[in-house]
Amino acid sequence: MRRALTVLSLAALTAVGGCASGEATFPGAEEESSAAGAGVTCEDPPAPPADVPSFTQADLPAPLPAEPATLTATLETTCGDVVLELDAAAAPQTVASFEFLAGEGYWDDSPCHRLTTQGIFVLQCGDPTGSGRGNPGYGYGIENAPADGVYPPGTLAMARAQDPESNGGQFFIVYEETRLPVEGGGYSIFGRVTEGLEIVEAIAAEGVEGAGGDGAPAQPVSIRSVDVG
Repeated sequence: MRRALTVLSLAALTAVGGCASGEATFPGAEEESSAAGAGVTCEDPPAPPADVPSFTQADLPAPLPAEPATLTATLETTCGDVVLELDAAAAPQTVASFEFLAGEGYWDDSPCHRLTTQGIFVLQCGDPTGSGRGNPGYGYGIENAPADGVYPPGTLAMARAQDPESNGGQFFIVYEETRLPVEGGGYSIFGRVTEGLEIVEAIAAEGVEGAGGDGAPAQPVSIRSVDVG
């Protein structure tokens, strides 16, 4: 059974295999809605991919070399573009994997399945199945986790299960300063948002589906494509 990849359990304050995720449907119509408070316009997300790319441990790319120290990535989402600076110097394995999966179209049309608004403040994406349990078929270890467990707004980091070697395809964007447990190794920081954080903030302002503090975002958002270059 695949474990859910998660940032944090709000109840236990540990990484557990129980990420909340609703069975939301994603209509294909290109109707638009305005996410509250920030002038952000969202289109209805596409249907999630019927065939999710799958890889093996042998497909995990080698860590990137020291140069260039950073790469730029653009998440084209149904609520606008989010531009990222990837820290290849500090997280060479993570950024190599991110670049590889982007090039393979792994995240095309994938929903961001989890928003947390209480205790921690992140939008979690990167699972094409939308279940919180999807992974690319390989895993790798933790890189560049902060010793104090503090993740500033705009941080881009990997989600994982309890196993420190379970980093794969799921990642999260921090929209408000968040402190996460350091026990077990913490969570790999591999970049930051340079443009478009207001999109994540606007989605967060809409809250969680069902008015809870942890679950599918009330304003659905999907990644249409990821470009690294």
